[in-house]
Amino acid sequence: MGGARPRRRKTSVSESGRLKVFLVDDHAMFRAGVRAELGVHVDVVGEAGSVADAVSGISRTQPDVVLLDVHMPDGGGRAVLEAMRQSHPQVRFLALSVSDAAEDVIGLIRAGARGYVTKTIDPEELAGAVRRVADGDAVFSPRLAGFVLDAFAARPDAQLVDPELDQLTNREREVLRLLARGYAYKEIAKELYISIKTVETHVSNVLRKLQMSNRYELSRWAADRRLV
Repeated sequence: MGGARPRRRKTSVSESGRLKVFLVDDHAMFRAGVRAELGVHVDVVGEAGSVADAVSGISRTQPDVVLLDVHMPDGGGRAVLEAMRQSHPQVRFLALSVSDAAEDVIGLIRAGARGYVTKTIDPEELAGAVRRVADGDAVFSPRLAGFVLDAFAARPDAQLVDPELDQLTNREREVLRLLARGYAYKEIAKELYISIKTVETHVSNVLRKLQMSNRYELSRWAADRRLV
């Protein structure tokens, strides 16, 4: 009935025979809590609080699944995904974030994450989500799954890759989103912990890459893609 079941990816295991998981989050106390709770079910083989440490740690430990925070000061989950997806296609990524914003969910899925759950998830459910992602399934918190379905219902021809959006760096996307929400340059600089001059540089880069001339065109473009 319904054809053959797709073949599962053969996952690697640690010496204990359990799945290997790597944690990426810029809050050390949160990582410690997840390690303690999830360590009952899997082997947590490493953790990182920055994009650079995550990239080197994932390369070194070769985990089955990476639990990935969305927003970090130096670029966040999407930057990790973009750095790793070509060189380590066997690694699965599951976003674990406090954010339940539609643009964050869609953005991480476009970048290659296999699922997205919020930090309100309980330990047993998180362990189950990790196992499912390792097996190749897509996993979402119920409300977040609706965002993905709504995005494709609104644009039936939508694809996971948006060539225009994907040419922007993670930081440029963050600046664009705040700009489209009406933030002034000074407010964007404060929100992202960068200088006003750096904000101006990012805006100039976005305008050039998207071939637009002002922030009003950028705002309309961002709204059309539900980035605001």
